[in-house]
Amino acid sequence: MNFVLQPWQLLLTILAGMINRQQQEVIEHLRAENQVLKEAHGKRRIRLNDDQRRRLAVKGKILGRKLLGEIGAAFSPDTILRWHRQLVAEKWDYSNRRQSVGRPRVRPEIVDLVLRMAREIPTWGYDRIQAALANLGHKISDTTVGNILREHGIEPVPDRKRRSPWKGFLEAHWDVLGAIDFTTIEVWTKSGRLTFYLLFVMEVATRRVCFAGCTASPDERWMKQVARNLTVYGDGFLEGKRYLLMDRDSKFSAAFRAILRGTDVEAVRLPPRSPNLNSHLERFLRSPKQECLDRMIFFGESPLRRATIAFLAHYHGERNHQGLSNRLIEPDDSVGRATGPVRCRKRLGGMLRYYYHEAA
Repeated sequence: MNFVLQPWQLLLTILAGMINRQQQEVIEHLRAENQVLKEAHGKRRIRLNDDQRRRLAVKGKILGRKLLGEIGAAFSPDTILRWHRQLVAEKWDYSNRRQSVGRPRVRPEIVDLVLRMAREIPTWGYDRIQAALANLGHKISDTTVGNILREHGIEPVPDRKRRSPWKGFLEAHWDVLGAIDFTTIEVWTKSGRLTFYLLFVMEVATRRVCFAGCTASPDERWMKQVARNLTVYGDGFLEGKRYLLMDRDSKFSAAFRAILRGTDVEAVRLPPRSPNLNSHLERFLRSPKQECLDRMIFFGESPLRRATIAFLAHYHGERNHQGLSNRLIEPDDSVGRATGPVRCRKRLGGMLRYYYHEAA
């Protein structure tokens, strides 16, 4: 089946490239602007008020030391992260509460509610948050709401509305969200050592994972067949899913995405170099390699497939997951059994083990 790129699809592709290029140009401009600012001030200290320090501290903590160093910020990463530590320390400083004079401080549970509402609903301003708190029986002024937000480095609502938090998108579509990505393994064949591509798809809400296949040549024909397998009616792993997270790897071609779109699965292509936006699947991809695949030498495709299938059986039914409160994804009848002899189920020669009580 040949796929013809429609004019509107070509336009969207060009527009996406222009936006990415424009974002990079903005970043380069800000870097240059920071450098000019530092050169203009020389060794003179740039003086900021407490509100400005808080805002930089909150934003800087999200970026981390490495990225702060790369963007050439006007302040050193150590300075910005020190401000963040001070901001955290202030939260637990109760010395002012011992004073018997002056206006009483806002109770911690009210502060936590204000911050929660502001972060979960970016469109809510001071008045809306004040009204929501009144519904819960907490009487405070909109000025107090504004003071709380400023103290914790949260911008006013016009600035928050401009952002579309990724966490909010994930929470809103949690039950209909999937993720897809590749990992690679070196395999010895008759032709020498080849790189094999293993494709995995995850149901984000449950952490269930489907091994979509492996190949040394993930060309468009192979990828289109994978898309059909994943979306086949009644048996496809993506049945019931609405969105599929993927990076901008060229293997996820327009033809691959078109097959998904034909079954109402929308491909959500992530920005370049942003593995944290697909963190659940990225974390999974480390597990099979660290726990078995990188500890084995494969001679041919078949042993690689068998090892991968064995790991997934262990992953679903025998491996506890911290992201699921240390539960198993697909527990069997042995879970919770407290009597009977303890047995060990071994996979891949004992590399993967599961301990359980055998039924008496």
